[in-house]
Amino acid sequence: MLDRAVRVLQAFDAHHARLSVSALAERAALPRTTAYRLVSQMTDLGLLTRLPDGTYRLGLMLWEMATRSTDAQDLATAALPFMEDVNQVVRHSTQLSILDGGEVLILERLSRPGHAVNPARRAARMPVHLTSMGMVLLAHAAAADLEAYLARHRETVTAKHPELRRELDHIRRQGFASFTSFIDPDTTGISVPVLDQRGRALAALSVVVPIQYDAAPSAVMSLRTAARAISRTMDTGRR
Repeated sequence: MLDRAVRVLQAFDAHHARLSVSALAERAALPRTTAYRLVSQMTDLGLLTRLPDGTYRLGLMLWEMATRSTDAQDLATAALPFMEDVNQVVRHSTQLSILDGGEVLILERLSRPGHAVNPARRAARMPVHLTSMGMVLLAHAAAADLEAYLARHRETVTAKHPELRRELDHIRRQGFASFTSFIDPDTTGISVPVLDQRGRALAALSVVVPIQYDAAPSAVMSLRTAARAISRTMDTGRR
């Protein structure tokens, strides 16, 4: 039963924020009678909310649970003041992300009026090999984690990055990743790692700027300064 409830929750995403029971049944691959029963129970528990038009969306109970103390929430809370500093300097979307389940998971995102196109949203997932965030996280991942990722995704990744290991070495040496026109043809993503005491990436701190943006060195400096501050804050919190 639990796995079916999880499938119902996973049916919602940025493009399907409101769903009918029929749509939930289809997206969760459940019999309609099972979906009706689950949706009713999950609504009673606050996991789903029924809207006036008869559709459903994720309930506030999930938000409440997600914002309680977790490693990801602690990291996002520690990072937010420094992300605001970067956002003020760069004046384009700023985001914090981690590797999770072979994907990039966006923990926090700040934007500004007139910012460059950025499909990333808070709690959204993005492909590792198509983002500067993912590449900087791979570059600073533990060797075992990198090999495990490549074992699952080698063909897809090497099609985009035929010299992957050389690219990752270059990212480690220069301390940041920058890729243009990966997801949107008119933008550049710039990312730096937020490192723990062992030099492993806790997260990636990133900005998405227009392709013609002429202050990339300043953006990298701002990102590095903020990433070091986040690392110190997280280290202090663990003592």
